[in-house]
Amino acid sequence: MARFEDRDEKFQNFNRPKVKVTRISASGKVYIDYKDTESLRKIVSNNGKILSRKRTGATAMEQRDLASAIKRARYMSLLPYITTSI
Repeated sequence: MARFEDRDEKFQNFNRPKVKVTRISASGKVYIDYKDTESLRKIVSNNGKILSRKRTGATAMEQRDLASAIKRARYMSLLPYITTSI
């Protein structure tokens, strides 16, 4: 009986969701600017893909704003579409 109690204590925090703080809201930014390429580069992977909400910790609304800002910056040639060459 004791081994099951030890196991329950060991995995007690396993199912607890992690609380993430968004970098965007933590920095106090209200508007995501497409001209701020340094902060947008952190949200784009090495291959040029936009990182998911799970990795960035952004809310749904912030993720939509990020995606549109990245796409706008790519269109204006501020960010590359693909960063690696084959």
